[in-house]
Amino acid sequence: MPSDPLNVAVMGATGAVGGVMLQILEERDFPIASLKLLASSRSAGKTIAFKGEPHAVEELTEDSFEGIDLVLSSAGGSISKRFLPAAVKAGAVCIDNTSAFRMDDQVPLVVPEVNPHAAFNHKGIVANPNCSTIQMVAALKPLHDAARVKRVVVSTFQGVSGAGTQASEEAKEQIREALDGKEPSLRGKFVRPIAFNCIPQISHSVGSNPFGLDGYTDEETKMTRETVKIMEDENVKVTATTVRVPVLVGHSESINVETEKPLTAEQARELLERAPGVTVMDDPAKNRYPTAIDAAGRDDVFVGRIREDASADNCLNMWVVADNLRKGAALNAVQIAELLFTGSK
Repeated sequence: MPSDPLNVAVMGATGAVGGVMLQILEERDFPIASLKLLASSRSAGKTIAFKGEPHAVEELTEDSFEGIDLVLSSAGGSISKRFLPAAVKAGAVCIDNTSAFRMDDQVPLVVPEVNPHAAFNHKGIVANPNCSTIQMVAALKPLHDAARVKRVVVSTFQGVSGAGTQASEEAKEQIREALDGKEPSLRGKFVRPIAFNCIPQISHSVGSNPFGLDGYTDEETKMTRETVKIMEDENVKVTATTVRVPVLVGHSESINVETEKPLTAEQARELLERAPGVTVMDDPAKNRYPTAIDAAGRDDVFVGRIREDASADNCLNMWVVADNLRKGAALNAVQIAELLFTGSK
């Protein structure tokens, strides 16, 4: 721990990820001298408890960062683009949990278990990757180091909390309506009913067409581009299909990975068992494999159903699950802060 605790600001403190950030900062006893909670004018004046003490939420402005050492941001991409340059100018290091800076060549994109060295190349801002990318690269990294990953085919099954607090509430209400025999009503967070359904469309883009000219959503494109940047290897090819499912917390992924060198399922299992931040749950004969419920509220990335792909050479299948609010967002951001300020990861 540093000799001097830090003055910390949390942008988006009243949101789903902001709340988990505060929880994790408390759980991990992050060294805080003062804490400033920032949100929109609608939330200003609300009170949030941290370590048993009430903290009033302040309206976010460009003057909010005087004396701040660390900013943890999860308030939306447009908000980050507007306010984080002011925070950097004021002398703060910013860790941003939005898509605003992820593909900026001047901004490192970091998963501490995968590319910790990149964090130290920052110019005031470090980007937190997309939630689905984080858990995937944590599982890919040990395989890449041992056998060089060539191609990844991933299908995600993403919980509704990934779309925010309002989406979680809408999903619950739709499920209540469906159970009561009513037609689930759409309130703006889903384009199709999510109750007892799967929606193969996850997009945060603004516009009439959420799909690009290539037919992929921006969530799918993020996974492709971010993986290459984090793994620091242009030769890694990724194709993704991202699906929203009626799960409250937790993202699950079916991953098919092709490597240059052959890896048996047992070798992959051993590599993953030694990987930092990864827990292997893989005994299908005893119904032991990870599910979203197993991962919810826990920090690790969980891997199971590891098996060789009989249809292709040097290919493995695996099932990867993580809490999207913790490792997929808030925890990874706090781990980056610990890496930079306390020397731990």
